[in-house]
Amino acid sequence: MTRTYELVYVIRPDAAEQQIADLHAQVEQIVGRMGGTLEKSEAQAAFGGRRKLAYEIGHHKEGIYVLEVIKGGGDLVRELDRRLKVTEGLLRHLIVRVDEHQIKAERARNKRQAESRRRRVARGLPPERQPGEGPQHDDSDDSGDFDGAEAEI
Repeated sequence: MTRTYELVYVIRPDAAEQQIADLHAQVEQIVGRMGGTLEKSEAQAAFGGRRKLAYEIGHHKEGIYVLEVIKGGGDLVRELDRRLKVTEGLLRHLIVRVDEHQIKAERARNKRQAESRRRRVARGLPPERQPGEGPQHDDSDDSGDFDGAEAEI
């Protein structure tokens, strides 16, 4: 059964770009050999990079974080975990199954939308919200109107 996993690993901060690329290539090779797919996510660019660690790991206060999204089976995850445990220069790694959370969130969103449609039809409105209907939010606070008294210094 194919599932979606997130692999996060922390590399030593003094690692060269070549070492990071080699580790990524090793993960990519394992995923390919075990019949999975490696997907790049937009979160990788925002999440990846050098960051301060929450606590010191082996005399390191910083680490290079890498996030990868993987689709595959349980045997792929076991093999990745086994190989990453013995990889030199890797401080920590974590593999988390995320498809279950996505399914729950999608179910909740569908239930909320169905309830909203049901209430709108009961009030005699079309099931879907029309353009321009409902509160018009202006998120900017620089409208210039201030209702409170100005403070004197």
